[in-house]
Amino acid sequence: MKKKSCAALIVFIVFVLMGGIYYSTAEAEKTYREAEMKNPMAEKPVKADTCYGCHATVKDLHKSGKHSGVNCSKCHSGLEKHLKAPGPDTRPVTNMSWEACGQCHKEQIDSFMQSAYHRPARDEKSQLTNRAPNPFWDKLMSGHGFTKEHDLTRSHNWMLIDHLIVDRAYGGRFQGKNGWNYIFDKGRAWDVLYDTQPDSKEHKTFIPQSAAAANPVCLQCKTQDQILKWAYMGEPEKGTTWSRTSNVVEFVKDIQHGLNCFTCHDPHAAKPRIVRDGLIQALTRKEADTLWHKDPRRTGFKVIDMGVRGFKRKIAILDKYDTRLQCGQCHVEYNCNPGTDTKTGEPVKMTDQRTNHFPFKDVFGLYDHYVTQINFLDFKHGLTGGLLWKAQHPEVESYYNSKHGKAGVGCDGCHTPKMKAKNGKIFTSHFAVTPKVQLRETCLKCHPKWTEEMARYSIDSVKAHIRGKMRKAEFFLSALIDKIVEGKKAGLGDDVIKKGQDQHLKAHILWEYWTAENSDGFHNPEMARESLARSMNESQAGIKLINDALAAKK
Repeated sequence: MKKKSCAALIVFIVFVLMGGIYYSTAEAEKTYREAEMKNPMAEKPVKADTCYGCHATVKDLHKSGKHSGVNCSKCHSGLEKHLKAPGPDTRPVTNMSWEACGQCHKEQIDSFMQSAYHRPARDEKSQLTNRAPNPFWDKLMSGHGFTKEHDLTRSHNWMLIDHLIVDRAYGGRFQGKNGWNYIFDKGRAWDVLYDTQPDSKEHKTFIPQSAAAANPVCLQCKTQDQILKWAYMGEPEKGTTWSRTSNVVEFVKDIQHGLNCFTCHDPHAAKPRIVRDGLIQALTRKEADTLWHKDPRRTGFKVIDMGVRGFKRKIAILDKYDTRLQCGQCHVEYNCNPGTDTKTGEPVKMTDQRTNHFPFKDVFGLYDHYVTQINFLDFKHGLTGGLLWKAQHPEVESYYNSKHGKAGVGCDGCHTPKMKAKNGKIFTSHFAVTPKVQLRETCLKCHPKWTEEMARYSIDSVKAHIRGKMRKAEFFLSALIDKIVEGKKAGLGDDVIKKGQDQHLKAHILWEYWTAENSDGFHNPEMARESLARSMNESQAGIKLINDALAAKK
């Protein structure tokens, strides 16, 4: 018995030291979720008409949709106090959690919380098996924070957590409470992570080979917890808590959830919507030059100002579900950082609205858009000294006029397909993941003669081909960088160097777009191949330009 007791004690100690924290974290999250699902606000119902008096816009939305019978108390607490003494000081609390919607939409939230284990966490895009093999990536992106860490995506429920902990964003200050096992912990960000520098408000690096490149705008796609505290376009208006110019370290302490349900679903009307201010601005700008504007089958929408708090806050209710717009709130190229004005050479700071900007154009329109239309570029290359552009993740623009896109297949057809629950109910899966994880529900629906092996083979073949073209484009970009450096050392004139740098920029845009795009070109292989071929041409033209100038100098 003594031996057994001793063994049990040892097991218990090992459990506490190595796994107990993880178990406690997981159990705490489970308990939290169960309590939230039962009644997240624990609030007594109120008469909606008493709220409508001050919230006419909400009234119109609420009465128009499927949520007309859902009481305000389902998502808001502190109502009784507010109704007795209306005002900013008694403002109700709005539940931003996934569980608020999960009260009624169990299948959707359960699928949303699924884990994508098909690739490792913190899997660098710059690895040979993924986008751009080192040393090309670090050389081609020299001078940009993404060289510190640039990872492939995981499940949506981890997106805020992954953003907070990545080495390029906050200088390494945020770490997992459970050490490396944080990669298994789902839920609210600050239940999973902690601040190693709780007494510091400085946004700087705290560990070697990291960067402090985050800002309030780049968080707009990671969470919308701040939706009621953020004015349209992040303007620092009176009454807002956060803006483009806020201290990002303080800002992140006020947010918890990655990709809130209400980002795509209006909670009052239960209708499809978009809330991302940069996209709303793009779709309504006077130039009418986006992919949406040029689409004869484009989905209509109605822009509504929800600014009852004293500042402008816009949403757009869609005429129908359109994942090109809903997913296009984040899976697009957008600018969310300071940079340089291409006309004046002056810094563009977060006070400038260009730091919250969506082109909503494909790869072939981006050079003109950034260089001649809004006069903005992201960073200066560390070797050539020329200004360059940094891509985000332009999946929607790539897909827009693709073969699948023209056939009417939406993002949901491949990434969030219809599924059958155990009770026989058909629902939309919210486990946004590569179709390779669920081929029967995606590819085989439209390709019934294929096997899963054939579908996977098709996807992998397209991606392998485009990755090969990326590698070739990277070779010539690297050669062009070397040639510009050689030209500067040889004393070539500023006019020649500037032309070489401009060739570099053109070639860079046509290549780097596809390193940021998360499908290795599968969303539009024809566009990807053409773009990468053009990149090679632009690089080769730049190399020739410098070589000719060097030869003439001799």
